[in-house]
Amino acid sequence: MKFHILFAAAAALTACAPAPQAATETTGEASAPRAVIVTSLGDITVELAETAAPVSSANFLAHAQAGHYDGGSFYRSVRDDNEREGVEPMNLVQGGHSFDGLPGADGIAHETTEETGLTHQRGAISMARDEPGTATTEFFIMVADYPGLDSGPGKRNPDEAGYAVFGQVVEGMDVVEAIWMSQTSLDSAPEDFQYPQFIVEPVVIETVRVE
Repeated sequence: MKFHILFAAAAALTACAPAPQAATETTGEASAPRAVIVTSLGDITVELAETAAPVSSANFLAHAQAGHYDGGSFYRSVRDDNEREGVEPMNLVQGGHSFDGLPGADGIAHETTEETGLTHQRGAISMARDEPGTATTEFFIMVADYPGLDSGPGKRNPDEAGYAVFGQVVEGMDVVEAIWMSQTSLDSAPEDFQYPQFIVEPVVIETVRVE
């Protein structure tokens, strides 16, 4: 099973975890659709930026409504204590489901943050990818602000395209943080992955309910 991995490093062991707090920001779009990611640790409600990021939002909604996320998981947590030293801080959880042969499995058009005006702030939900245009069913949620994942020169990826933010957590950041603090191990990682970021007991996505 293929995983679209977010190839970005977390920081040296100097930053401390953000203080738990409710996510109150929204995408700023009137009548924006919401989806509830129902996990084994609780619910995460995200508001989708359907106007700013229509392709990524529609892709997420289509897979949710088709039940493609049912039985998926949050399987990766990137923290300061499980990455290589010498890079800027980045804290997030990654999840979803990988599928071959489903609509969108060949990748959707990449919506850069320069185009959408969105950014990788705390609570942002964004598409994981390899090359631009390869995002399918996997996503990540930011635990702290990290604009280094936005598009532009000098950003984290050599292609400078960044990642595609398509919404914002509006309820359930405590659940995101609980997932983020899950035990990780190199033994849980895919072959040739160098850092112990994969969760020993992945947090199950029971379903994604569109409201």
